[in-house]
Amino acid sequence: MNLIFRWIASALAVGLAVYLLPGLEYDGRIETLFVVALILGLVNAVVRPIIKALACGIIVLTLGLALFIINAAMLYLTSYIAGEFGYGFHVRDFISAIIGSLVISLATWFLSMLIKDKGDR
Repeated sequence: MNLIFRWIASALAVGLAVYLLPGLEYDGRIETLFVVALILGLVNAVVRPIIKALACGIIVLTLGLALFIINAAMLYLTSYIAGEFGYGFHVRDFISAIIGSLVISLATWFLSMLIKDKGDR
């Protein structure tokens, strides 16, 4: 049940980013937000650790600022995969990808703080 709540929180975070940023667009369907949240979660679980491991020297050299680039790339990849599956989610430019990934990260973090784990009680 907790996983479903976190998925909903991620979909809300993606919706918030699309609402706030003109560089992020989607087709207006609610299922697009849920599919994009699912794809983003899978990309962050599978691809992001590999990219971080390959770029660990650059991440250390830039004192972690390269993580913004990696997060933006994951959002671009999510946009590409969603488009391949026929869902209308599009990231217009690089700045929108960076700010969008930051908004999604912060909103997901905040909303997941509201979700209690069984171990938190």
